[in-house]
Amino acid sequence: MAVCLVVMAAVALTAALALPRVLTRVTWAEREPVLALWVWQCLVATVLLSCLSALLLGSTAVFRSVRAYAFAPAPPRVIAAYAPGAAPAWVTVLTLLLACGAAWSGAMLVREIVEARRRRDLRREDLRERAPELPEWLPDAVPDGPPVAHGPLLVLEDEYPDAWLMRGAAPRLVVTTGALRRLTDPQLDAVLAHELGHAHARHDWLLQLSTALATGFPRVPLFAHFRDQTYRLVELAADDTASRRCGHLTTALALIELNQHRGVLSCSSTRRLFGDRVQRLLEPPPRLARTRRTATSLAAALAPLVPVLIALAPALTALG
Repeated sequence: MAVCLVVMAAVALTAALALPRVLTRVTWAEREPVLALWVWQCLVATVLLSCLSALLLGSTAVFRSVRAYAFAPAPPRVIAAYAPGAAPAWVTVLTLLLACGAAWSGAMLVREIVEARRRRDLRREDLRERAPELPEWLPDAVPDGPPVAHGPLLVLEDEYPDAWLMRGAAPRLVVTTGALRRLTDPQLDAVLAHELGHAHARHDWLLQLSTALATGFPRVPLFAHFRDQTYRLVELAADDTASRRCGHLTTALALIELNQHRGVLSCSSTRRLFGDRVQRLLEPPPRLARTRRTATSLAAALAPLVPVLIALAPALTALG
C-alpha cells in the first residue's frame, strides 16, 4: 500500500511539474492542435487519476468502513497484498489532503459552470432586448426564449462588427450589421464554420474545465499551462475547421476584419496569438506523418492507465 502511494505521488508530481514544460516547447503543436489538445487532456487525466487512486487506497487504509466495502468481494490473497492494517500517520494526512483537494476541485468546477450559465443567460437577455420582436403568429416565436430568426443566421442592428454563436439545439450565428458590411459572403461562411467547429468539438466544456483547475490550483504548473494552451489550441483547431471548408486566405481575411474590433475569431486572444494565427493561415504548416500522429495519440491515451495499473499492481501480483 505505502509503495503504491509513493509511486503514484511520483507519477503525479512528474506529470504536474516536469512534463508541462516539455509540452509547451514542442514545435508540432501548431501543426496538430487537435492532437496537442488530446495530449494535454491525457496528461491532466493522468494527474487526476493518480490523485483519485491514491485517495481510494488511502481511504481503505484509514477508514474501516471504506476498507470493508472496497475489499468485500476480494479473495484473501488480495486483501493480504494490500495489508490493510493500521495506517501510518503520513497516509492519514495524505488522504485528508487529497479529499480536500477533490472537494475543492468539484467546487471550482461547479462555480465555473454556474458562471458560464450566468454569462450565457445575460447574453440571451441582451439579445432579447436588441433583436426586433417577431409577430406572435410566427411558429418559431417563443415569448420567453431567445431571439428567433429563420435559418442559421441572426442579424443585429449594430455598427460594432462582432459575431458569435448562440448555442442550443439548433446553433445560430449572431452577427451585427457592422460585421456584415466588412465581411464578404465567403468570409461570413468562414466565421460560421469557425464557430461551429468550437460547438461540435465542445470547446466550451474544455475551457470551463481548464479554467476551473487553474483557478482552484493556481500554483500547479500543469493546470496553468493547460488553461493557457487550451485557449490557444482551440482557436487554432477552429481555424483549421474553417480553412478546410472555406480556404486559408478567406479565413485569414475574416480573422483580420473581425479582429479590428475584438470579434469572435479573436476572442480571448492576445495580440501575439492573433499574428501567429494569421501567419499560420497564410502559410499553413505541413501536418505530421500519419504514423507519428497515431503513435503520439496512442501513447497519450495509455498515460492515464499508469496510475490505475499501479493501484492494481498488488492485486494482480497476488492473483498471478
